[in-house]
Amino acid sequence: MKVYIGCDHGGVYLKAAVKEHLTEEHIEFEDLGVHETVSTDYGPIAKRVAELVVGDVEALGILICGTGIGMSIMANKVNGARAAVVHDTFSAAATRGHNDSNILCMGERVIGPGLAIDVVKTWLSTTFEGGRHQRRVDYINNYEIKA
Repeated sequence: MKVYIGCDHGGVYLKAAVKEHLTEEHIEFEDLGVHETVSTDYGPIAKRVAELVVGDVEALGILICGTGIGMSIMANKVNGARAAVVHDTFSAAATRGHNDSNILCMGERVIGPGLAIDVVKTWLSTTFEGGRHQRRVDYINNYEIKA
């Protein structure tokens, strides 16, 4: 498994904590920025992570901004991305187990590093349950947006 990770200026410190955890657990990751707290638009970072995740079925993504919301909205614009804002372990397990989420979004202004690491551990260790949930994920994947 490979994890693509990115943040805007509002997620630099939490991303550093998550990267430290991934390193300790020997989980391969690629940091797609940013590395400074200078104001940065989240859109291009979320788009890049989502595109890489969708292009590699074995990969997952983690996006961090102030709340996780902007990142999730942008990431979900990429066809095949299933990004979820999560700030607790129950939701982390549910979104992987039931929704087969492939991108975890968190907010540095919402969650502390200790809980964030627990969320990441839970999210990465939970597998998609399939079964009745598969038809729901298929519906998401096959939904065609019409303008």
